[in-house]
Amino acid sequence: MNSSIRKLTGTAMLSAVAYVLMFLEFPIPFLIPPFIKMDFSELPALLASFAYGPAAGVSVCLIKNLIHLMNTQSGGVGELSNFLLGACFVLAAGLVYKKNHTKKGALAGSLCGAFAMGIISVFTNYYVVYPIYTNFMPMEAIIGAYQLILPSVDNLWQCLIIFNLPFTVFKGLCSVLITMFIYKPLRGILKGCS
Repeated sequence: MNSSIRKLTGTAMLSAVAYVLMFLEFPIPFLIPPFIKMDFSELPALLASFAYGPAAGVSVCLIKNLIHLMNTQSGGVGELSNFLLGACFVLAAGLVYKKNHTKKGALAGSLCGAFAMGIISVFTNYYVVYPIYTNFMPMEAIIGAYQLILPSVDNLWQCLIIFNLPFTVFKGLCSVLITMFIYKPLRGILKGCS
């Protein structure tokens, strides 16, 4: 099969898997407010980034979120956040892996991506996502959801740094761990080589 057709087909298939994984989300009670959910939909995007390059990984993030807009429960805000953070994660991982095409390069890139995603989540949530959310839920209610877990937080910056930053890094690290186990066995299928 022509490599560009394989890349296009692989990206489309991984986008479909990522879309399905978005529905397998679950809250982590007592650690983060229930409107923030854990899912593994960045995993296929990370695989695409390693197999086909960073642009393919970002494409998977974009496609899964565009399709998910048909089922949105957040007015598109959740999809926007998922895209921004997922794209940051797989772009950083893919760029590092592209320069250092080894298992260590993949691990280093993935770790950089997970931590970059966590740090950027603080700013995208503060300046983009939560200001849009306030059209649906008052800021007092948002902060109140965090205060149910830790009563001493009293502003959005604290909430994002104490809760969202570590949660987002953890979410990325889970995808990194799984990818380190499954990429090598899947590599031949994704790239069309044995």
